[in-house]
Amino acid sequence: MTSPSVLARLAQFIDTEATLMRRFVALLEREEALLIAGETDALLALTREKSELYQQLQRQHDARALLLGRERLENTDTSLRALCRAMPETLSRWDEILSLANEARSRNEINGKLITERMQHNQAALSVLLSAADQPQLYDAEGVARPTGRGRHLGSA
Repeated sequence: MTSPSVLARLAQFIDTEATLMRRFVALLEREEALLIAGETDALLALTREKSELYQQLQRQHDARALLLGRERLENTDTSLRALCRAMPETLSRWDEILSLANEARSRNEINGKLITERMQHNQAALSVLLSAADQPQLYDAEGVARPTGRGRHLGSA
């Protein structure tokens, strides 16, 4: 039998994780809006915030796994449901975490596609600019880009 103090700590971990997941999904929503708007400067700041929040989520997950491990339980949905069966609010929060995790996965996929599209657009624009300038990018033996000069035209007087 799991002690009431362990169950209370587990409930606290799950509550904190649910709060962090809500913030993470909201952040992914903002990221999508910034990607659509093409606001690259704001995306840089958001990326730092996203990394920090992800690390907090990871630490929270690890703390929950450690707590369950000390009780010789697996960190699985089945184990959590068995432990929390007498705690309906905690079970509700756990269901919310699972739902938010699925939403985060979907939003992250969408944002990845938006980033890929933006990169393809930028690459196409760069290719157009380079060909319009008739200045193909050349590299020397060390892999350093070097400008192409017009130089002498052979056969001209």
